Amino acid sequence: MNKKIIDMLFTDMCCSECKADFTEDSVFTLRKEKNLTVLQIVCQNCGKSFGIALLGNCDEKELLKHSANDAALQIQDGPDAICYDDVIDAHNFFKNLEDDWQKYIPENLKK
Repeated sequence: MNKKIIDMLFTDMCCSECKADFTEDSVFTLRKEKNLTVLQIVCQNCGKSFGIALLGNCDEKELLKHSANDAALQIQDGPDAICYDDVIDAHNFFKNLEDDWQKYIPENLKK
């Protein structure tokens, strides 16, 4: 995968762990097949590793038809972190289940 495509795909993206920007040294191609490219992205700041599979052809001419904002993934905030009250609520939920709680699990999902 050439540098232009990598730049277009990963511009304005950062590590979810430490928020450092990715660089061209962050992206490694692990495998290429006909319509699949598997990349590893490693944060050069904290070392966190991400795996990404790109399906379809990564044709530079196709990508250039779109703006950089169309090609780059948008970072979104996730849910709030789990707090102590959430853990206590979960504990109480499981503690208060009836003895026959397994009746709610579909048969095809039981071992």
